[in-house]
Amino acid sequence: MKVKCLNQRSHLKGILKSIAIKIIQMLLPNLWRRMEEQKSRLNDWGQLQVYHQKNINLDASIIVESRIIFFGDSITEFWDLEATFKDKNYINRGISGQTTSQMLVRFRNDVIDLQPKVVVILAGINDIAGNTGAMTVEMIEGNYLSMCELAQMNHIKIIFASVLPINENSPLSQSDPQVHTKIRTLNSWLQDYCDKHQQIYLDYYSHMADAQGMLKIELSDDGLHPNAKGYAVMAKLIEEVIQQFK
Repeated sequence: MKVKCLNQRSHLKGILKSIAIKIIQMLLPNLWRRMEEQKSRLNDWGQLQVYHQKNINLDASIIVESRIIFFGDSITEFWDLEATFKDKNYINRGISGQTTSQMLVRFRNDVIDLQPKVVVILAGINDIAGNTGAMTVEMIEGNYLSMCELAQMNHIKIIFASVLPINENSPLSQSDPQVHTKIRTLNSWLQDYCDKHQQIYLDYYSHMADAQGMLKIELSDDGLHPNAKGYAVMAKLIEEVIQQFK
């Protein structure tokens, strides 16, 4: 009798839980979405599974010596490398919204294990935006240093790309008046680090910013991400730098 009572209570709890979940989903859809996003992040914070199968499926017949990894956030992910760079062994490992902390977590899976000749690192704007919590410039710098050290230990050449400028059309520009200063500060440190440690600094910023330090209007449709014209500017610059490794 006691066992039966316990089973009934457990069954009732399950029903009440299901009802509560359905009520939240109906009445508070935004809250539910955020809860699901948070759950997903906790389950795979570094998002190691995003490229897991693609990494396994990489064509073993392609000469690894020619492989170049483009490693970053949405600006990298949205870049159609196959269309931009015909017949090149360029691999896209960008994930939208990622910070340098998350990129550091997946650096082995999505860079080191693929044994590229070169890795192009473009990141930082999501750290400044606080996508995974408040980040100081020093914390971002530390993540850059760690990725650099890991690459060097595995004989991978590094190209550090500057953080791109943004303009007033970007929500980040509207929510954080200091964002432009933060971008310039981070880029200044990155360039200085590269100069002192014989690393390559790829200056997208200077070629894409207007006289006010804003992302040129014609290079972006949303004030943050490059459009076709923006990526064309970037493609020309990166190709010139990659030539140094041939």
